[in-house]
Amino acid sequence: MHAYTLAFIKRNDEILMLNRNKSPWMGSWNGVGGKIQPNETPLEGIIREVFEETNIDVSVLKIEHKGILTWENFDAIGSGLYIFLIDVDSKLDYLTPIQTDEGILDWKKIDWINDFNNKGVAENIPYFLPSVLNDELVFHYHCIFKGKYLEKVIKTQI
Repeated sequence: MHAYTLAFIKRNDEILMLNRNKSPWMGSWNGVGGKIQPNETPLEGIIREVFEETNIDVSVLKIEHKGILTWENFDAIGSGLYIFLIDVDSKLDYLTPIQTDEGILDWKKIDWINDFNNKGVAENIPYFLPSVLNDELVFHYHCIFKGKYLEKVIKTQI
């Protein structure tokens, strides 16, 4: 079992992103999530983390497990996380930006997030987010870093 969760909260053509205050990915836009507590399932963990970081209470029925992300040669505790997609109602009234202890929350356009030239987003997201959003299948995304830089992402179906 992996130690972390990561969720992408989708509303229409936007995703609620967090510009992180802490490592890893400090100063980069990323999804929300965090460490799974003892005796907690990944699903329970992401529901708790989303609420703690955004104050949004998500329904279990709206959460899709979309795969796992692992890494090597990266400065992060643990070696993997569970990826979730949460599709919220298009009428959800959630005004941003919002400053939190974790960083700044803001809605970002999907095309902006997925642009490989965007240096403000966590480097590996454009490699896996399109599949998370569009594929019915579930994948394992393995990220290989060289120093602080992403060298490649290997995608395999689970």
